[in-house]
Amino acid sequence: MSILNEVKLAKELIKFPSITPVDAGVMKFLEKKLKKLGFKTKIIEFKEKNFKPVKNLYARIGNKGPNFCYAGHLDVVPPGNIKDWTINPFKPSIKKGHLIGRGANDMKSSIAAFVSAVSIFINKNNKFKGSISLLITGDEEGDAINGTKKVVDYLKKKKEKINFCLVGEPTNPNRLGEMIKIGRRGSLTGKLTIHGVQGHVAYPHRAKNPSTIMVNVLKKLKDIKFDKGTKDFQPTNLEVTRININNNADNVIPGSAEATFNIRFNNIHSSNSIKKRLNKIFRKISKKSKSNYKVEYRVSGEAFLTKPNTTTFMIQNIIKKITKIKPKLSTTGGTSDLRFIRKLSPGLEFGLVGKTMHKVDEAVSIADLKKLTKIYSEILINYFK
Repeated sequence: MSILNEVKLAKELIKFPSITPVDAGVMKFLEKKLKKLGFKTKIIEFKEKNFKPVKNLYARIGNKGPNFCYAGHLDVVPPGNIKDWTINPFKPSIKKGHLIGRGANDMKSSIAAFVSAVSIFINKNNKFKGSISLLITGDEEGDAINGTKKVVDYLKKKKEKINFCLVGEPTNPNRLGEMIKIGRRGSLTGKLTIHGVQGHVAYPHRAKNPSTIMVNVLKKLKDIKFDKGTKDFQPTNLEVTRININNNADNVIPGSAEATFNIRFNNIHSSNSIKKRLNKIFRKISKKSKSNYKVEYRVSGEAFLTKPNTTTFMIQNIIKKITKIKPKLSTTGGTSDLRFIRKLSPGLEFGLVGKTMHKVDEAVSIADLKKLTKIYSEILINYFK
């Protein structure tokens, strides 16, 4: 059986312009590689009204437990202005020991490292007791509607058992080996509309300015002290991300005002407990100001934590052995697809250094990529001991 080279495979994956949610043929390409290694594969496409269809891939080798799953995404963010890049973002190039291209960092190289690690592992342990699976989506950088969330539901219906999941997101801030993510804060977005009464600015008593009410509401929201954080999580924070008053005349009091805010919350709260708290504020101010309001919420994910277990510590020790750094167990950063996978399996995240993700000339160190392959390979050896 041939051993796949992680650098060559990363370059091949980057060549596909798989800008979310476009597949561009990358799933079929990876599926062929996995079939050659002996995986049983299935490309699963999901569609939902008002959202673009998305191709996902689930592959498994072995039919016994335990099942160790690797999860990741092959979709990438748009490259922006291509003229700003030193290379064509979809024609990867190696310069000064770094592989440059869109998705090099987030996260095609990590997928290449894992597939390479699997090829090394199977070559030496073709009769291992257990299964290795890959759950790869094309909808992590987009709406996350037709991606991992639906694959998890599909696998639950099929009664597919996953015992542990490793997500290959770029978790390290500056150096490979610094950080393992064992959980993430939840994310709740709210869109608030306040309805006032339109009128002439010279006759404010004949109108009701919604912007005055909105400023009051937003100050109240910003003044909330949700918590001081926990042993595992940083404090909950609320940020106003948009304020919009659709008014083109300077002598008119507007009829309505809109604002959007996002809350990143730790596991002291749930999205429902936060909604209840906010709704209380909105009702109180609405009653006092005699105005109407409307609020719409969107929950991207609840806060979650994978309590460190023997697998966590085994992975931590392997990373320390190979990188000479003991990784910190962290819950910082945004959301990841582990928020969906945790319904099926405990898991953690460990991948490359995330410094250049989503940037122009996104790049990964070749030395780091080779070390990551070694880490992933050692994890498999130790997991199936």
